[in-house]
Amino acid sequence: VLALCASASTNPAPTHFQFLRIQLTTWLMHVYNISPCFQELGIAVTHSNIEAICGSDVVFVAVKPHLVPLVLNEISQHVTDRHIIVSVAAGVTLATLEELLPENSVVIRLMPNLPCVVQEGALLFTRGSHAKQEDGALLRSLLHHCGLVEEGPEAWIDIHTGVSGSGVAFVYLFAEALAEGAVKMGMPSALAHSIASQTVLGAGRLLRDSGKHPAQLRSEVCTPGGTTIYGLHTLEQGGLRASTMSAVESATERARELGRKSAAGSRK
Repeated sequence: VLALCASASTNPAPTHFQFLRIQLTTWLMHVYNISPCFQELGIAVTHSNIEAICGSDVVFVAVKPHLVPLVLNEISQHVTDRHIIVSVAAGVTLATLEELLPENSVVIRLMPNLPCVVQEGALLFTRGSHAKQEDGALLRSLLHHCGLVEEGPEAWIDIHTGVSGSGVAFVYLFAEALAEGAVKMGMPSALAHSIASQTVLGAGRLLRDSGKHPAQLRSEVCTPGGTTIYGLHTLEQGGLRASTMSAVESATERARELGRKSAAGSRK
């Protein structure tokens, strides 16, 4: 469990909040060996999930899906109406979370992705039956520095897992293939990977900032009989479009499967 405590800032803007205390439990400290660097920032660390939740208002449950029932059973009796429980466990539904927690608990389900570490993430959250609009506003305020933060219905969360959570790896695979293609044609590997990463970055920023549909931008690169249309023809022959759509579908279905397993486990 990663627990955050936040309250309204002295800043008059109502949507700004300041961190009062962050507590990290033993699991996170052990796996990533981050205890010293967080302690240097004045962040409290603890060996106890109970201590973390008792000293916090907003609690992020950041464990593997099959561990969610175990963790929530441990902390359940200490959850009060002042807490906001935010789960980032793939596939674990709001219904399962609310079943494992005391009645009327405020629950939010969140799915981030890896680029949050460079403040370019894509995060989607959905509020539980007792979470108010201001609870969502607080979460958005806490996380907006991580990248794009959007709210949507729960049915979209597993899709977001497939398109953005897992999709990051799909983009990395494509970038790797771009670089290897350049190496095959004679470019040094280091330079090829540098150019491939910059190509993905530049294309992504242009797509986001221009507001244009991907197909429009793609057509702007193509010229009749030019290099790009020949390359696109080869990608279409290889089934890139269909394979990518199927990859998103597979990842989404896997997230749903994890949710069903977690729900079944919580009822045992």
